Amino acid sequence: MYLGLDFGTSGARACVIDAHRVVHWKQHFTYPEAASQTPFDWRNALYTLLDSLPKPIAQALQGIAIDGTSGTVMLCDLTLTPIGPALLYNDARASLQAQQLKLLAPTESGVCSPTSGLAKLLWLAQHHPNASYMLHQADWLTALLSGQAGSSDYHNALKSGYDAERLEWPDWVQSLPVAHLLPQVVSPGEVISRIASPVASRFGIAMDCVIHAGTTDSIAAFMASDVNDTGIGVTSLGTTLVLKQLSKTRIDAPDYGIYSHRFGKLWLVGGASNAGAGILRKFFDDGQLCRLSTQIDATQDSPLDYYPLVAAGERFPTNDPSLLPRLSPRPTDDVAFLHGLLQGLARIEATGYARLAELGADPISKIFSNGGGAQNPAWCSIRSRLLNRPVFVCAQNEAAYGAALLASRHDVLATADE
Repeated sequence: MYLGLDFGTSGARACVIDAHRVVHWKQHFTYPEAASQTPFDWRNALYTLLDSLPKPIAQALQGIAIDGTSGTVMLCDLTLTPIGPALLYNDARASLQAQQLKLLAPTESGVCSPTSGLAKLLWLAQHHPNASYMLHQADWLTALLSGQAGSSDYHNALKSGYDAERLEWPDWVQSLPVAHLLPQVVSPGEVISRIASPVASRFGIAMDCVIHAGTTDSIAAFMASDVNDTGIGVTSLGTTLVLKQLSKTRIDAPDYGIYSHRFGKLWLVGGASNAGAGILRKFFDDGQLCRLSTQIDATQDSPLDYYPLVAAGERFPTNDPSLLPRLSPRPTDDVAFLHGLLQGLARIEATGYARLAELGADPISKIFSNGGGAQNPAWCSIRSRLLNRPVFVCAQNEAAYGAALLASRHDVLATADE
């Protein structure tokens, strides 16, 4: 058995598969306060999910891999105790540090945004100078299981300045006064160590279970889609909207929030909008969304011109920290209002894929969808019409499943690299 753990925006999910990719167990944990989550919330979620593992499955585990939100970073000491706050993926307080990085980083680098891991590291180190490690969310949680700190994977490390083409921290990053805090970087899925004995004993997990380096939540969701060809889009319809596609060409365009992850011999290009299903949760609960969505005529355009952000600031398909939400006028009819929101999100997605094609990615022929929003037929119909492409729902649509694949096939990316 192989366990994948996904730490997303609103909570954590677990998925256990066997060597034939058959799912044997799934579980979900919701953060009490998703907007103000802390490392202690993550740890509580991790331990709660491990506690809930059925004993036979825990005893049969041979591998565990964790994904986390991209660009979420924290500091800790030698004992893995957090120092200072964790800065979440959308935290933009490091604006001054981002401006400083613009004087040092190459123009194509994605670290010059206030939400980049490197800008956040500079902010954290300035306010908490006595730390031993900077770790991404998935790194810290992985270290809790392995007992070994100081490792990351080249997916999580990308927004912290790691060069995924040369597989090294570039000289300009190593010259920074915070360079000693940076983790050693390995391939996603690479074996870090056996599970720490105290952890195995506490949760009844097999002592020979190995802990693998993880990845980001959006890449784990892409892995779950099982897409291996160029020209196919994969859209994650979660709290935020994430677009990915494989490309023979590396594309890095920070002005549009576009970046490329190493993915075997190809590049996984895309970006993450701050818009997404999070705006729907602000106005409707699950029951209302289901009921109202069935009343939408997805073949017709909504007259409403929304840019449905929860708060100011956008990352992709344009990188504008000051972009304001556009959510008015609001009609008295909730069906019309929801129609406008879904159409606004679909327009962002269409603009994103068009931007990727404009910059050199293969035009997409079809789109696979994952995340909770993929289960909304009206949204999928609106998207298909505006994208002028068929839209499908992934057979496996959770990042935890992708993380489980990483734990079961640790050579998924490493073999391709070779």
